[in-house]
Amino acid sequence: MALMKFFFETIRFCIRGFVYALSFLFPYSRMSLFWRRITVFLYTSWIARDFKHFGKNSGVIPFFSLLQGGQYISIGNRCTIGAGVELTAWDSYQGQKFCPEIVFGDNCSIGEGAHITAVTSIRLGNNVLTGKRILITDNSHGVLEEGMLDVPPILRPLNSKGGITIEDNVWIGEKASIMPGVHIGKGVIIACNAVVTKDIPPYCVVAGVPAKIVKKLR
Repeated sequence: MALMKFFFETIRFCIRGFVYALSFLFPYSRMSLFWRRITVFLYTSWIARDFKHFGKNSGVIPFFSLLQGGQYISIGNRCTIGAGVELTAWDSYQGQKFCPEIVFGDNCSIGEGAHITAVTSIRLGNNVLTGKRILITDNSHGVLEEGMLDVPPILRPLNSKGGITIEDNVWIGEKASIMPGVHIGKGVIIACNAVVTKDIPPYCVVAGVPAKIVKKLR
């Protein structure tokens, strides 16, 4: 038993020493970036054909949490979509029929774990940047009516108050939420955890639940 333990400890020591020596030839900081680029290239090449349009030099970091209705989704040039993103365009649900679209402009960067879902329209301009785990939705399950409350939420029909437009150079902070029917002007900064329920004019900072203007930049 002692001999067997000594044998395995020796093997472990040799493997660890070998890997440690390799780290001088292939440092983690350099190789992690190299493998990241390789995996993004391979994953993007595999999944790009599922979209209506996929722009030049855009990439998806593995892996999507969910991709639904890619034929209704257009990605601009030089966009980056983070890992674990849920990107859904629903053309039908529980017998309902929809004509959805999700359109990204150029140079958009969507943070890890984002959830973007449409039954009507979500349009992002150029240079839109989002933090992690943001929500952009143009729909919800059911409406605020007494009779609807006795229906299980998953069985309630999808309802939309209108599409969402986000103009150029908007920065959306981590865990922020953009609700249906909202138009966000150019250059807006949306604070972390904010919930946007109304139109936001250009060049201002909004924060809070619901989001309100806290500073005008122009």
